[in-house]
Amino acid sequence: MNYSTDDNERYLQRPIAISNWLFSVAFLVFIMVIVGGITRLTESGLSITEWKLITGALPPLSEAAWIAEFEKYKQIPEYIEINGPAGMLLSDFKFIYFWEWSHRLLGRLIGFAFALPLVWFAFKRAIPNGFAVRLTALLVLGGMQGVIGWWMVSSGLTERTDVSHFRLATHLLTALLILGALVWTALDLRQVASGQNSKSKPTTFGLMVFAVLFLQLLFGAYTAGLNAGHVSSTWPLMNGLLVPIGIDWAGGVWTMLNNDPYIIHFIHRWWAWVTVGFLITLALRIRTQSRKASIAIHSAYSVQVLLGIATVMTSVSIHFAVLHQAVGALVVISTSWGVHVLGRYPSVVSR
Repeated sequence: MNYSTDDNERYLQRPIAISNWLFSVAFLVFIMVIVGGITRLTESGLSITEWKLITGALPPLSEAAWIAEFEKYKQIPEYIEINGPAGMLLSDFKFIYFWEWSHRLLGRLIGFAFALPLVWFAFKRAIPNGFAVRLTALLVLGGMQGVIGWWMVSSGLTERTDVSHFRLATHLLTALLILGALVWTALDLRQVASGQNSKSKPTTFGLMVFAVLFLQLLFGAYTAGLNAGHVSSTWPLMNGLLVPIGIDWAGGVWTMLNNDPYIIHFIHRWWAWVTVGFLITLALRIRTQSRKASIAIHSAYSVQVLLGIATVMTSVSIHFAVLHQAVGALVVISTSWGVHVLGRYPSVVSR
């Protein structure tokens, strides 16, 4: 797209507007991660047993409609085996319904908050060269996240009393991928606005940081999906031992790594320190180029470690657990920021 000299200043302002929009969407995704955590921790995720893309945006509007939704919920194993025998009332059902409905409504809001401005920027031809495909890919990935969410919920509607931890991990990690990609793209647009044509590219070390963090997030998602946080409420040892009693060694390594709550909790607890080591190194490497990004990384992992310990020692208090998930998203944001800075000055920060 060619611009005259007179249009140059206005051209450089357009990426700023798109960048601000992407940061706003990233903030909504951050809130979505928090609400998703509350939905999971309150066992609310299976309260809506159907996926109605349009009409599902409205909650039940009459007592008869509430009773009808409650009757649908009574047909699934979670109610039959757990909540029914516990004496769940309609008021209890309304509570868990609220969180799942809020989670889905926020997902729809994010869809509109991304799609409508994207169409507007495209119509105004304000999207810089090289960004249209990436923004379209983010839109498609966001749409797929809704499908993944229903795929996750459907795993708990027939034979299980909860959702598959594999599908929960896919849903959470996709949300964090979208969050990181939004921040990365917004930062790239900031570079365009500053007159730099080249975008940041992850260095080898940056990719290593992402890989290490991915494993920590994966085992964190497994820990949540399998309620593995409840197998030990002591720290630093697990029930007085470094390697806890209760691991099923007979199933093989692959089965243990993906299904055993004791080993998954153990790995999530100790791989955290490997992750911290990489994040400290990243923060130190970029401290001269971006002191703010360096401080953000140090702050995020420090608070996250403390919240992880507090979550364990309070037997997964919902307050600490929600904060732990929220700050986990902040770790993703700050890491994306740091790796982006590293990619801008690879020859400088590697010295």
